[in-house]
Parts: sequence; structure tokens; C-alpha cells
Amino acid sequence: MQWSEHVLEWTADGRPLQLGLTRFGSGPNLLLLPALSSISTRGEMRELQQRLGAHYSTTSIDWPGFGDLPRPKTDWRPALYREFLEFILNSVTRPDVTVAAGHAAGYALAQAADHPGSLGRLCLLAPTWRGPLPTMAGKRMPLFGTLARAVDLPVAGAAFYRLNVNRAVIGMMARGHVYADPAWLTDARMANKRRVTEARGARYASFRFVTGELDLFTTRDDYLAAARRVPGNIVLLYGEATPRKSKAEMAALAALDNVSATVLPRGKLSFYEECPDDTATALLSALA
Repeated sequence: MQWSEHVLEWTADGRPLQLGLTRFGSGPNLLLLPALSSISTRGEMRELQQRLGAHYSTTSIDWPGFGDLPRPKTDWRPALYREFLEFILNSVTRPDVTVAAGHAAGYALAQAADHPGSLGRLCLLAPTWRGPLPTMAGKRMPLFGTLARAVDLPVAGAAFYRLNVNRAVIGMMARGHVYADPAWLTDARMANKRRVTEARGARYASFRFVTGELDLFTTRDDYLAAARRVPGNIVLLYGEATPRKSKAEMAALAALDNVSATVLPRGKLSFYEECPDDTATALLSALA
């Protein structure tokens, strides 16, 4: 089996952009959707993708506004991401299984609820439905939208963004919420994460995610209602060390009748990146 790298063309609000896409493996089609965060790309799925590729023909793809390629200045919003996911399903792959991580889970749930069967079997990894600031505050606030658009300013916005994605801030965020083992984020991995934040146009979608502007759902009830409408069984995986507030949301999802949850003994929000063997074993077992 060989890795196959591609560049996908798409248009958002009339602005063309390019996105990275990686294929690996053979068998039934499996789509991997990475998280939406300041340091996320399809690359965070690579070790898991390699393991799943022994059983599936896998496709991992970057979200618009994220990834490792330059991104246009756009008012990124949920409607664009729903449109993009439909584009993927109509033009790139028709998955038998879809694995969605983090904030991608909300978009996958909505798609599966509104268009049953379009994603195949749905698997969610540490799913979230609120951005970091609304999660910390416990609610949405008008100030968050103001902050999101402040990064659009040509000079001050870029400086404000850089203050929030320097090495110290990324390290603190990663240790507190993303990775269970502080030593996992080596200098080389940190350099890769910082390159993601420094790509041209990275600040526009990144800060909208942080402030909750990319939240598809406004309440937990709406989020759970969408999950209830998904036919069949949803596979849910998350790590024992998941931050408290996010873990409570995952436990609420796990309580639904159509959700089968597995709590892995290790890992935080990016457990699938840090512990790909455990994740692949749990996924393959659930899908067997």
C-alpha cells in the first residue's frame, strides 16, 4: 500500500482555495475528518489512518480555513462547512464509515441526521460542539464575536492573533487540554504545530473556532437532538483524561440509546493522535 497526496480545489464565497487530501489503504471507503482547531490538520490523523488502512481505503482531508496550505480571508461560518461536507460526499468519496474528531463531529452528526446513510457508519472521536471560549464561559457572549472579527484587521488583527498562538500559549493549551503526556509534544512536533498556525490566512478560521463562531449548535439539547435522529448505532470514543467540561458533554452523548461509547484509559482531546494503536483497536472492534 502507498500513500497518495492530492490537492483539492474548492470555492468559498467566490474565493478559490486549495486543500490537502491524503489516501491510504484498500477495502471499503473510510473518511477521516480532523478536528477544527488552531493546530489541527489531516496530519493529526496520519498514524491512525495508517492502522485503519490495513482494513479500509481511507481518505483524510483538511477543512477549509484550516490545514497546512494558504487560506483566503473569508467570513468562515457553519453554513460553509456544511456546504463543504456535502461537496466531499458528492465529489470526493462515498464513505462506508466516517470518523470525525473534535468539532468535526457536530457537522458529521448534522449531516447524518439530515441525510441518513450519507456518511455510512458514524464514529466520533472526542466530539465537541462548543468552541473553547464558550466552553470555558459556559455560554456564548457577544464579546466573542467581536474578538473573532478583530483578527480580520490588517495589522492589529495579525498581531492579536500571534499573541494567542505563540509557543508558550500552544504549549499550555496542549498540556492542559490536548495531550495527556507532556513529553509527547516534542520540539519537532511543536514546530509542525506552529507552522500550521503561521500559514497565510490561518487566523481567520482559527479564531472563529476559538470564539465559537463555528459552532453549528447553540445548545446541548439541539446537539443531542441531532444525534438522536441519526439512524443506526453511533460509535463514540474518548479518553479518560479528557478535560472535565468537555468530558461531561461526551458523557451526555454516550447516554443516548443509539450511541455505543468506549472510554480509553489514556488520552485527552487528541487521544487518537497520541495513542493511535489504542484508538485503531477500539474502532476496529466497534466496527467489526
